[in-house]
Amino acid sequence: MKIGFNLLLYTGHVTEANYSVIEKLKATGYDGVEVPIFDVSNPAHFKGIGQVLMDNGLECTAVTVLPDEAHNAISPVAANRQGAIDHLKRVLECAHNAGVQTLCGPYYQVLGQFTGAFPSEAELAGAAEVHRAIAPVAEAAGVKCAIEALNRFESHLLNTMEQAAAYVKRVDHPNFGTMYDTFHANIEEKNPFAAIDTVFATGKLNHVHISENDRGTPGRGHINITEQIKHLKKIGYDGWMTIEAFGSALPDLAAATRVWRDFFPSTEQVYTEGYALIKNALA
Repeated sequence: MKIGFNLLLYTGHVTEANYSVIEKLKATGYDGVEVPIFDVSNPAHFKGIGQVLMDNGLECTAVTVLPDEAHNAISPVAANRQGAIDHLKRVLECAHNAGVQTLCGPYYQVLGQFTGAFPSEAELAGAAEVHRAIAPVAEAAGVKCAIEALNRFESHLLNTMEQAAAYVKRVDHPNFGTMYDTFHANIEEKNPFAAIDTVFATGKLNHVHISENDRGTPGRGHINITEQIKHLKKIGYDGWMTIEAFGSALPDLAAATRVWRDFFPSTEQVYTEGYALIKNALA
């Protein structure tokens, strides 16, 4: 099991200004960080990030999204679905340059954009067409795919582990899997432990996010995170457990994820207490 920290708490685009945070995470004991890949204008930039992580003895996963309707995998417009493919290929180029192992996130629809209806067969088929195109590209880049089901207030295509497991089966590529997030499960799953079992049974549980019910410091809310970590270990999950918390550093992301107040006194509390929580649960 590896413990990671999502850098979205600090930035949507990692630069030299964030390197001191990376050093602090290493000193705390983290095995790696999760790098946001939102700005894909300069893939070469991510080689520098990869080198800094390597110099600090850290490994790397990444998170991405689809930026707009012109790059939307569930769009009824074929050109927009092709735009999603082109964008994700660019994301994967950046990911490869940074040494990313797993690419997670809801890269099937635009975050917070809804049709007002249940997910349609056309949307599922369109997204699967996009992901069948990019899964082998990711595999060639050495990057595993971990599509993320979000809660109903952020997306409508995939909300539960049952839906995510069915979608992975639909895409049907060995490099394409899904992930589990304690925050989203707290909203959408009737039984988080059964949900974990459902997705683990697919053999495609490629990533886990540890996130508190208010998206603040893990262990300071009401989710039974310790028990869920113990359950994941018991059933044989041995991948990343990456802390994801959100603050006010990124106004656009804060708006999309409905962050309207501070959830913690300092970011240091998030990464120190979060690390200790996971480490103790695994012990």
